[in-house]
Amino acid sequence: MPSDVKEFLRQAAMQVGAGGSAGFVEVCIMHPLDLVKTRLQLQASPAAGAARSTTYYNGVFDCIRKMAKAEGVFSLYKGILPPVLVETPKRAVKFLTFEQYKRFFMFGSDKPTPLTFSLAGLGAGVTEAILVNPFEMVKVTLQANKNKMGQVPSTWAVTKRIVNESGFGLNGLNRGLTATIGRNGVFNMIYFGFYHSVKGIVPEYKDPVQEFLRKVGIGFVSGTLGSIVNIPFDVAKSRIQGPQPVPGQVKYRTTFGSMVIVAREEGFAALYKGLTPKVMRLGPGGAIMLVVYDYVYAFLDGYFK
Repeated sequence: MPSDVKEFLRQAAMQVGAGGSAGFVEVCIMHPLDLVKTRLQLQASPAAGAARSTTYYNGVFDCIRKMAKAEGVFSLYKGILPPVLVETPKRAVKFLTFEQYKRFFMFGSDKPTPLTFSLAGLGAGVTEAILVNPFEMVKVTLQANKNKMGQVPSTWAVTKRIVNESGFGLNGLNRGLTATIGRNGVFNMIYFGFYHSVKGIVPEYKDPVQEFLRKVGIGFVSGTLGSIVNIPFDVAKSRIQGPQPVPGQVKYRTTFGSMVIVAREEGFAALYKGLTPKVMRLGPGGAIMLVVYDYVYAFLDGYFK
């Protein structure tokens, strides 16, 4: 085998291993906040017809309290199986394709530029979205279910029902694909673009604790900025993939159409529903993911030399 092909495969294997490890750790720690975010995004504002009741959530901690009381403490992990199943290949694909897209977007430069990192992140996000959207559809369906844990159907049962009723296409298991592409593409464009650009500017520390905190800090800001910019796509995705207000009638069909409906009926601020738990998750979650990736990659690189 040629040495350059062997080196490419070695690096690809390390990127897959490090990316998969980073994603698995992040989802296991941060899933409850993802569920809270989805619940907040799915509910209509009172002015748009939502009744004030025990099922209306007035923020992150109110949502956690009411869910734990009505559905059980473990309800905070509803819908975790789809992301756990897909998280390792999803993050592996994201980090692997990011590294490959970087080579494509060098534009003749001898080293990556902020534009290189941003466009590579955009490409990686779009690729990731196409892979994970069916799992996202199942996850949102499970997260929207307000029954107690013992009464919630299994991941396989939900998947089978969606396929039987609507098929695999854009009205079925791949519903909300364009919203997922917008959400993941925009997030990763900012996430990777900011992280790698700033990491190259801020001096490294010789002290391992200070260096760890440097990476965590940059990763936290990267995840926070990406969350703030992409959340309208996330709200549209939740409305499209979640249960419709009137059973049997599809209200939320397209990404930008859903954004317009939400803004018109509930106000522009409704496009930022779930921002707090999203930032709480993807700020530290983004930091965890990038730091785990860096350290696992460095370990694998040293181990397989």
